[in-house]
Amino acid sequence: MPAPDFLHLGCAFLAALLAGAVNSVAGGGTMISFPILVALGLPPIMANATNTVGIWPGSVGSIWGFRRELAKVPRAMRWLVLPALAGGAAGAMLLRLTPPGIFERLVPWLILFATVLFILRQPIQKRLRSTEGAAKAGPGWMTFAIFCQIAVAVYGGYFGAGMSIMMLSILGVVGMTDILEMSAMTSLLALVINGVAGLLFAEAGLVAWPYALAMAVGAIAGGYGAAGFARRINKKYIQRFVILIGLAISVAMFVRIFLHR
Repeated sequence: MPAPDFLHLGCAFLAALLAGAVNSVAGGGTMISFPILVALGLPPIMANATNTVGIWPGSVGSIWGFRRELAKVPRAMRWLVLPALAGGAAGAMLLRLTPPGIFERLVPWLILFATVLFILRQPIQKRLRSTEGAAKAGPGWMTFAIFCQIAVAVYGGYFGAGMSIMMLSILGVVGMTDILEMSAMTSLLALVINGVAGLLFAEAGLVAWPYALAMAVGAIAGGYGAAGFARRINKKYIQRFVILIGLAISVAMFVRIFLHR
C-alpha cells in the first residue's frame, strides 16, 4: 500500500478530531471516522483496525477531561474493566479470523445496526432507569451487567460503532443515573476494549500506522476539548448529526456493495 500524502493524513486527522469529540459527548464517533478511512482507500478490515488504534487515545483525552466525574463513580463499577478486557480481546481475534469479503458485506449492516441503536438510545435508557433494578444495583444486576459487558466488548473489539451506547445502557441497568459520570466510565471501558484490540491488530500487521498516528493526535484533541464542552452543549444537535451521518453512510455502503456485484 503506497504511503499516504498530506491531504489523506489531514483528512484522517480531521475525522479523528470529530470522532473523538462526538465520542466524548454522545458516542458514535466511529460511524464518522471508519467510513472516511475506507473512502481514503484502506481495505475495510485494515480501516477498522487502524480506526481502533487511531481513536484509542481519544479515550485518554476524554478520561482526563471527565476526571472529576470518574472519581465519583462507585468502586464496584470499575470491576467492569475485567470483562471489557476479555471481551475486547475475543472480538479482535474474531475480526482477524474473518475473511475480508465477508467483513466488507457485514459493514453496512453493522453501521445500520449502530445507527438504529443510537436512535433508540434515549427510550432504552429511560426504560432502564424506570425499572426497580436501576434504582439500586444488587449482586444479580451486577452479574447481569458483567455478562452484558463481555458481549458488548466482543462487539467493540470486532467493530465498535455504537459500543458506547450499549455500555451506557448497561450502566443504567446497574443504577448509574448521572450522564457525565456514565460517560466517564464508558470512556474508561472503551480505553480498555480498544487498547487490547489495538495491540492484537498491531501484532497482526493490520494497522496503517501513518493514518493511525495522525488520527491519534486528532482524537486526543477532540476527546479532551469536547469533555468540557459537553457540560454546556445541547446534545440533541450532536445526536441528530450522528444519526444523519450513520444513515447516509450505511445507505452509501449498501449501494457500493450492490454496484460491485
